Amino acid sequence: MQIFTLCLAAALSFLMAALSGKIVIPALKRLHIGQTISVYVKEHQSKANTPMMGGVMFIVPTVLLTLVLTLILPLMGISGGAAPVKRIAVSLIMIIAMTAVGFTDDYIKVVKKRNVGLTELQKTAMQVIIIALYLGAMKLIGCVNTSVLIPFTSFRFDLWIFYYPVMLVLIYGFVNAVNITDGIDGLCSSVTLIVCCFFVPTAFAANVFEHSILAAACAGGLLGFLVWNFHPAKVFMGDTGSMFLGALFCALAFAVDMPLIMLPVGIIYLIEIGSDVIQIGLIKATKGKKKAFKMAPIHHHYQLSGWGEVKIVVTFSAITLIFCGLTAFWLFTGIYI
Repeated sequence: MQIFTLCLAAALSFLMAALSGKIVIPALKRLHIGQTISVYVKEHQSKANTPMMGGVMFIVPTVLLTLVLTLILPLMGISGGAAPVKRIAVSLIMIIAMTAVGFTDDYIKVVKKRNVGLTELQKTAMQVIIIALYLGAMKLIGCVNTSVLIPFTSFRFDLWIFYYPVMLVLIYGFVNAVNITDGIDGLCSSVTLIVCCFFVPTAFAANVFEHSILAAACAGGLLGFLVWNFHPAKVFMGDTGSMFLGALFCALAFAVDMPLIMLPVGIIYLIEIGSDVIQIGLIKATKGKKKAFKMAPIHHHYQLSGWGEVKIVVTFSAITLIFCGLTAFWLFTGIYI
């Protein structure tokens, strides 16, 4: 019954996301909710006015199906009681709150015609508050373990009182890393689809079935979204979608009590934000005289080096698949689960 529930979540989410394109994309066009292109990759000029905020196509089915299936689990005799419900509720609230930040950013870009959206200070303040409240809520419901598992070992390291600032930085970093990964057609959705597929059995084995449903629903929704988002994209997810995915990624890692698992599983996100940090740091250090990459984040470097968007997406997705496979092998060979 549990396997059937996960398959149902993925299948229904796929259908809802894929079919919604017929309604959502024309609606976004009528409302003139299109992407303003200000970058520096010549090929991107043709993408001007492509509908954005299409993340609603996978956000709605993911959240809706997770809520509905979680509520009916007790009727199926497979609910773990009040604790799992509290945990998924906290996760969904944090995810939706981060999505609201992304929506606000998109709204400013579209309505206020400011391509940068929220200022860095505004966005950071909002995200930090949400993360702090999330960690506080997790502590309140008894889901915080300050002893963190080190990936590819059986060793746990107790962060003690440093757990909260370290985790705040970790979540903040990865939410924004997922955000900047959304830079070319199908990249963020493809990489995150693989990540969600990894978390379906991981959350299942870790006895957080409600989060397994969340991962399955998101995987199905992303696959449906890719029908419209793969190159050449007919719609972009916008910050609304990428913030949702970043928050969901973090929530899944915390739900299985392995926050540091984000490092190998989110290797592409890590590389993307790392390239941005290195580029900015070198430019500032040399007063603009040197750059580490032709353009950051790194997917744009490869574009300017002659790689097509499909090649970049396939390569980055393959790297994600390899690291997810290695991490799954570590987990399911008895070291942790």
